[in-house]
Amino acid sequence: MNDASLRRIGWADLPAHVQAAVQTILGDRVVEAVSQPGGYSPGTADRVRTANGRRAFVKAASPAQNPDTPNMHRTEARITAALPAYAPTPRLLGCHDDGHWVAMVLTDVDGRHPITPWAAEELDAVLAAMAAMAEALTPAPVSGVPTVAEHLAEDFAGWRRVAEDPPPDLHPWARAHLDDLCAATDHALRTLTGDTLCHVDVRADNLLVDAAGRVTVVDWPWAARGPAWLDTALLLLDVRLHGGHDTEALLRRLPVLADADPATVTGLYAGLAGFFTDRARLPPPPGIPTLRAFQQAQADVALSWLAERMAG
Repeated sequence: MNDASLRRIGWADLPAHVQAAVQTILGDRVVEAVSQPGGYSPGTADRVRTANGRRAFVKAASPAQNPDTPNMHRTEARITAALPAYAPTPRLLGCHDDGHWVAMVLTDVDGRHPITPWAAEELDAVLAAMAAMAEALTPAPVSGVPTVAEHLAEDFAGWRRVAEDPPPDLHPWARAHLDDLCAATDHALRTLTGDTLCHVDVRADNLLVDAAGRVTVVDWPWAARGPAWLDTALLLLDVRLHGGHDTEALLRRLPVLADADPATVTGLYAGLAGFFTDRARLPPPPGIPTLRAFQQAQADVALSWLAERMAG
């Protein structure tokens, strides 16, 4: 997702000691840095090249950009370092953490985000990659990550917070079905079980497709253990957001979702809709001015889908 209004810093904005630490990891000085579009982090997201031609990807942030981003980078660095070589993810080359600045240095991926609205061939390739990734990451090869239910418990309390203090512009269908939405979300938290390492934030701007059509899944701070179908179901919400495909038909035909309990899938989308509805009404977080608009768009599309699924 290309967010031109994001106030993102670049390589040149990093303190000299952070640049030096990154260059030590790379073994040479950086002579070129190109900021990359997409995502919502106000920290650096630069593809860099060293004097000897080595390429890498650098993500760095301090609390000055956003107070939560450094800890997210710390978590992502720990998870990425533990991911197996066969996972379709970047490799961690090193991490600088001085207690204030956190800089991750990752292998460079010469790719682009999928085109949205999603092209059919590209969507098929990404869906196949999601299924292959789920198989490769079962059982979960990374220890110390929470279960999906543990990870989402606070976020999935969104509908209860909304019910206690409904916003004046609350979607009319949601207002009329708050009890049902709470119950569906509770069901999901009880039944979102499994031993697959899930990304839990799959959407177009967290995917890269190279010239050969290979798919790389980036940005892993939210990883958790859950059902093998979870990331595919999350991807379909992004597909529905951008339009052009029958996501309900995709849910029915994809083999990875064949054994998924329809009520748990509905509950997943209900929980996400509650999270996005609750968060969208808050002031924007520091350095990320358009996040709330994105969350409102996610809430709207999830609610339109839920109205169809829960009517049946």
